[in-house]
Amino acid sequence: MVHVGIGPAEDVARRSIVSWPKRPSDLRFPVPAHTLCYPAPTMAQSRLTKAEVGSLRAQLLDEKEELAAQLTSIEEETFAATQSEMNGDVGLDDEVADAGTSTFEREKDLSIENNVRDLLQKIERALGRIDAGTYGICERCGKPIPKARIKALPYADLCIDDAQARSRR
Repeated sequence: MVHVGIGPAEDVARRSIVSWPKRPSDLRFPVPAHTLCYPAPTMAQSRLTKAEVGSLRAQLLDEKEELAAQLTSIEEETFAATQSEMNGDVGLDDEVADAGTSTFEREKDLSIENNVRDLLQKIERALGRIDAGTYGICERCGKPIPKARIKALPYADLCIDDAQARSRR
């Protein structure tokens, strides 16, 4: 097709203009209507099998035992400290830096103790959801939690989207 009065530069410019399809049926490679589109093949949601739930239950029980032992150890160490160490009182032989160090260590132990208690509560709730038959279901939206998330955090109670929304608050 030759146009009179159009030079080579205009012809190249005309051919390089992209026109977007007006309708989906105008696409060069139309996608069948029955095709499901997931962001990635691994993002397809599915329920956990009984074997997977049993394996995760055993993992939760093992983790619960370990955390309970760790909590007992922390509590014993905390109560083994003398009253002057707990108050941060400085004796004649002690220096202020030593008192600061012991206070820091005590606060660190209390923080670890709180984290362990929190994890134990999450594990107890997860075991309760297994018993109730709702394990692996997001408590907020009711959709299945991806298996990869459940296997990474067996006590997870929210899907990734709802967990991110909760952390933004």
